Amino acid sequence: MKGIICEQIERFTMVEMEEPPAPNAGEAVVRIRRIGICGTDLHAYRGNQPFFSYPRVLGHELAGIVEAVGEHVTGVREGDQVSVIPYMECGHCVACRNGKTNCCTDMKVLGVHIDGGMRERMTLPADHLIVTNGLTLDQAAILEPFSIGAHALRRSELRKGETVLVIGGGPIGLGVMALAKQQGARVIAMDVKDDRLAFCREWAGADHTVNAQQEPIGRLRELTDGEFPTVVFDATGNMHSMNDSFQFVAHGGKLVFVGLVKADITFHDPEFHKRELTLLASRNATRADFDTVMVAVRDGSIDVSRYITHRVGFVDMIDQFEGWMQPGAGVIKAMVEL
Repeated sequence: MKGIICEQIERFTMVEMEEPPAPNAGEAVVRIRRIGICGTDLHAYRGNQPFFSYPRVLGHELAGIVEAVGEHVTGVREGDQVSVIPYMECGHCVACRNGKTNCCTDMKVLGVHIDGGMRERMTLPADHLIVTNGLTLDQAAILEPFSIGAHALRRSELRKGETVLVIGGGPIGLGVMALAKQQGARVIAMDVKDDRLAFCREWAGADHTVNAQQEPIGRLRELTDGEFPTVVFDATGNMHSMNDSFQFVAHGGKLVFVGLVKADITFHDPEFHKRELTLLASRNATRADFDTVMVAVRDGSIDVSRYITHRVGFVDMIDQFEGWMQPGAGVIKAMVEL
């Protein structure tokens, strides 16, 4: 069985791995058919990913086919197409007991804390599989990144008709925009690239766009009659953007950090208090968020075909990976096919 290991910073190696053993009770063996490439994978490759160590098998945006199931497995059968919930929670800590499995105190995320899905087969807990029969393999693989956005929206308690600002037109930010539009919000997209802003408008349906390098405060003031957005999502994972984002939020509004950065975030406390802002972190997702995205994909609210811009076969991924990070590559979502 072939697998790809990120052995150290900027070094992938294709290796022969042992086949997974027969599944134990509560487990299933999944043949991996699609691997979406995420910002986490890019950061890990470059050495900028928090909570990460080498060597590691990357890959957590996964879709595949169930090849075998162990005893006491219900709801998943051999031959089912599945998406994977890659967040392996402990099930008994304070967060898990309160239904917040996404921020378990001993969280193990596939491809980050433990080995992920860049291999032909793997054994997984059956209760972390979502049956996606009727969807394409591509649609099944992108449930995870869109669920990140769905969770951020749920954290924000977004109301229909609110004006939201989404900073960062990458894969996660685009998902936040598309789902916010589906929930009836007026969406403003902010990025530093005009071509990416055009995609935010065309693909995600953003109502307005703002270039972050061209007097964004004035533009936001103009678009909101001086009030600013009531909910701001920062999906950049960029320290400077996250520091600046406090000034874009309406009085009494909410700021949600969707992106993660390996740095300290600072803000001016008098301004924070004057506006009585609510600052929220959003981490991972829950099964409920995956279910939300499943509905949106099935009813056509999320167009996967244009979201996936680059494809490569598994054996050619190593040669292509470096190129996806180049400024002119134009990658929204790269998909590895097995």
